[in-house]
Amino acid sequence: MTEEEFDAFYATAFPRLTGQLYAFTGDHGEAQDVVQEAFVRAWDRRREFLADGAPEAWIRTVAMRLAVSRWRRARRWLELVRRNPPPEHTPGPGPERAQLVAALRKLPEVQRMAVVLHHLCDLSVEQVASETGAPVGTVKARLSRGRAALARELAAGDGEREDDRVR
Repeated sequence: MTEEEFDAFYATAFPRLTGQLYAFTGDHGEAQDVVQEAFVRAWDRRREFLADGAPEAWIRTVAMRLAVSRWRRARRWLELVRRNPPPEHTPGPGPERAQLVAALRKLPEVQRMAVVLHHLCDLSVEQVASETGAPVGTVKARLSRGRAALARELAAGDGEREDDRVR
């Protein structure tokens, strides 16, 4: 089958096959997807189609098998979700984490980036330097200044909370 013959075959067979697969799947979008995928697979075999004598049957079979495979995959996923449901309630961050994030926000961006990459992402100083494009010495200075500023912010936050408890 030449490219032109395949194009003509596609134009006439696609709507018919989509209707048939729609009846099989019950989902028009799914039917279009599997028929389209079957035609994509048929494109590589278009020269053999005349010898087979039943190109539409081949595409219909492939499309139906694709639909069944997708249905099985969806069913397995659903079984997994039912077996392992997501937690009912995910607790939010604790007060310490909220305080840390608030303190990190007060740092200059370059210091915050260095502290987060090094301490929270567990990157070495050299890796932080590589990722940020800064020299190693600059990263060390940013880490030192960032930790000092972070310690001041966290200490100030503890003092405010203690004052609130006394009142």
